[in-house]
Amino acid sequence: MKTDLTDTTSSKINKALVLGRRAIGTPAVGMVLTLVIVTDEENAYDALKAANEASREHPSRTLVVIKRVSRSPRDRAQARLDAEVRLGADASTGETVVLRLYGEVVDHAQSVVLPLLLPDAPVVVWWPVNSPVDPANDPLGALAQRRVTDTYAAEQPIQELAARADAYTPGDTDLSWTRITPWRSMLAAALDQVACEVTSAVVEGEEFNPSVELLAMWLADRLTIPVRRAKSAGPGLTSVRLESDCGPIVLDRPDASLATLSIHGQPDRAVALKRRETSELIAEELRRLDPDDTYASALRFGLERLDEEAATTAPVAVPVEEAPEAEAPAAPAPAAKAAKKAPAKKAAAK
Repeated sequence: MKTDLTDTTSSKINKALVLGRRAIGTPAVGMVLTLVIVTDEENAYDALKAANEASREHPSRTLVVIKRVSRSPRDRAQARLDAEVRLGADASTGETVVLRLYGEVVDHAQSVVLPLLLPDAPVVVWWPVNSPVDPANDPLGALAQRRVTDTYAAEQPIQELAARADAYTPGDTDLSWTRITPWRSMLAAALDQVACEVTSAVVEGEEFNPSVELLAMWLADRLTIPVRRAKSAGPGLTSVRLESDCGPIVLDRPDASLATLSIHGQPDRAVALKRRETSELIAEELRRLDPDDTYASALRFGLERLDEEAATTAPVAVPVEEAPEAEAPAAPAPAAKAAKKAPAKKAAAK
């Protein structure tokens, strides 16, 4: 069931939600949270599709906030709110309200969203693209217990990751961190099988991928070891190699779906490690609404510290000076060569 409201208000939207629930015969509200998606018109469809799929696991009221760009000064001075209310099969297992903001109301999106939040329920705000520098101090982010961003969608992901570390507030999280959950679980399980001390690590992945940096910082933070990053053609993360006093531990995924876990002294094992869809990532983030201390510790480890430790542990090549031609030793005679080889052969025979 869909209801279009033009030039409306939050109170009229709430009334449309109540009437719509009565019309389809489900007056009881069984939703567990409010998911606010802040995006643009270009990415709204994909974000809403992912949220609808995630709502099968987490029934929620989804509010999609689309800030429309006003082209003329007159349009920017006028405020208008259009809404599309979706219930029943059109909204998966919850309720969906698509809000399109025009003019001055774009700068006051929180006043539109606040009356539409479910009472006594957690609030999660997700920015698929164009996330603010400090999500916790954003007017919409201040309404939420959890704030989800995606540094992979930024124009400069690595710089964006550093900005996230500077502005981190408990409750912040990143889908680039969520993408490496299977990698972290697999590596932790591999280390539980051996009684070895890890001395160094190499994380390989495509360039400008923040998940590579986050995994490297997590390993360096938890294991207190130097971690080096290596570039590959991707997609995403492709390999992690841990050097230990018992031999190498390698998790290699060249095809983005099936990985091979190699532990020294054990047979290789094939493990499923496919790249997950956005709906799966959002569903994982909605399972826990408390601050992620592990993410905070890895993020605060810092890219600069990671680079410094990698530089101090990298082998330094010592240049070998060529001897002057006058001081070069003369080539030994054939008889002398034979005399030198003979003791070596005798020693090898013994």
